[in-house]
Amino acid sequence: MTSFDITASPALEALRDHCEIHLPGDDGYDAARTPWNVAVDQRPAAVAIPRSVAEVAAVVRAATASGLRVAPQSTGHGAGPLAERALDDVVLLRLSALTGVTIDPVARTATVVGGTLWQEVIAAASAHGLTASHGSAPDVAVAGYVLGGGLSFYGREHGLAANAVRSVDVVRHDGALVHADAGENPDLFWAVRGGGGNLGVVVSIELELLPYADVFAGMLLWDRERAADVIPAWARWSRTAPESVTTSLRVMSFPPLPELPPFLSGRDLVVVDGAILADDDTAATIIEPLRALRPELDTFARIPSADLLLVHMDPPVPTPTVGDHSVLGDLDDAAIAALLAHIGDGTAPGLMFTELRHLGGAIGRPSDTGGALSHIPGVYGLLCVAVAPTPQAAVAGRAAAFSVVRAMSSWSLPNLIPTFTENRAESGRMYDGEDWARLCTVRDELAPGAVFVANHAL
Repeated sequence: MTSFDITASPALEALRDHCEIHLPGDDGYDAARTPWNVAVDQRPAAVAIPRSVAEVAAVVRAATASGLRVAPQSTGHGAGPLAERALDDVVLLRLSALTGVTIDPVARTATVVGGTLWQEVIAAASAHGLTASHGSAPDVAVAGYVLGGGLSFYGREHGLAANAVRSVDVVRHDGALVHADAGENPDLFWAVRGGGGNLGVVVSIELELLPYADVFAGMLLWDRERAADVIPAWARWSRTAPESVTTSLRVMSFPPLPELPPFLSGRDLVVVDGAILADDDTAATIIEPLRALRPELDTFARIPSADLLLVHMDPPVPTPTVGDHSVLGDLDDAAIAALLAHIGDGTAPGLMFTELRHLGGAIGRPSDTGGALSHIPGVYGLLCVAVAPTPQAAVAGRAAAFSVVRAMSSWSLPNLIPTFTENRAESGRMYDGEDWARLCTVRDELAPGAVFVANHAL
């Protein structure tokens, strides 16, 4: 594709007096275009950093007037699929400076602005004894997570986070700001809950909150040499765990870094973590079969719900990563053996972790009032991630991740989880067939010409 001549865009040039705009060659361009996942090299025609909804609308109007498209992005945790496209006719619209949250404790809702992070929302909600169906990292933005479905440690009980969205405010392709909920602009409201940034720039989201001031949650940790005991036991246990339980199992490798605590630094580990929505005695009974495996560390206890953001130990700073993903059905003995052959004894070098996230329950049931993505079929989500500080490490990491996904292909389902998909993929695999067809139709009607570019394009 021929590079867009940004100097031929008087509309964007005029915006520089009113909105932070970075063009290739500007001193701030490289910093502005770099996502949270710093292994991703996205090179758009321009980067805009609006600080108000009016500036968002102005950028969209200027971009479309110049023949450019717009890619909304908050943090860029999942920017890999976006950067695999040519972006030389795209304005990257970074929403990181447009933030804010308002809690209505009576209605039990949060109104979240633009690029607001989960840590801000949960801190505000916890002051009222409330929480939300957040993800496993505090510095992930709400919008990308919930509009891509959103897997939470409350998920098997309460479903995907997208189903907790009550309304959205969206800047459309013509710069108009529209409100959408079940009664007003219902097609847009349906489509954006799953279609996300393909429909417009979502500048505000109203979310239902959950009535948990505290939760029974934590992690169990074993040395990797126990993998052959722990992984089959967790698989058996998870088959009959009640829907009040949402956990993950990870085989993790940590480099010998002094900033890591001793129980992590330089070690290969098996970790089970998550939450149990039950009273302490019931929760202790549920978790007992895993405790009987004598973990080296056991932090499961009643904790403030805000602390659940920290249990998964996601990297606290921008990190270069690559990975691969699939959705699995039930894991029989052969499946467990195949997984152990790749990760149980350290034979998958280069991976930071291989994770099995327990799905099912409310995650797997379609919602009558949900949007384009209201459920995820399958029993487990498989996610393999490697740290990739260099291009060579990225190649090795992708190969290691793919080898695990390929080894589990006999138990894989056709669908994918948007927020777990680190590479460009056919986005039709993320929706039911009828929902996919309807979503594409609504996108063509409400955002004609594919003006908006999302991580997973329709």
